Amino acid sequence: MGSGVAQVVLRWLTQRGVVAIPKSVRAERMAENFDIFDFELTDEQMAAVATLDTGNTLFFDHHDPAMVDWLAKRRVD
Repeated sequence: MGSGVAQVVLRWLTQRGVVAIPKSVRAERMAENFDIFDFELTDEQMAAVATLDTGNTLFFDHHDPAMVDWLAKRRVD
């Protein structure tokens, strides 16, 4: 089993009952994304992955009123 980070995250979501729709255009990556049903994460591993969520976005915060106001004022020409 050669589980990469993406496969572990997909497996973590699947074990939690979350439907994930990964995006890829590379055939080998698509095959890897389907290769998550030959292993299961332990309770300890599930808990460890859950701690990685810091509650902060690396993109931008849709809940920040200033950011929402700034986004609302953007126009695409």
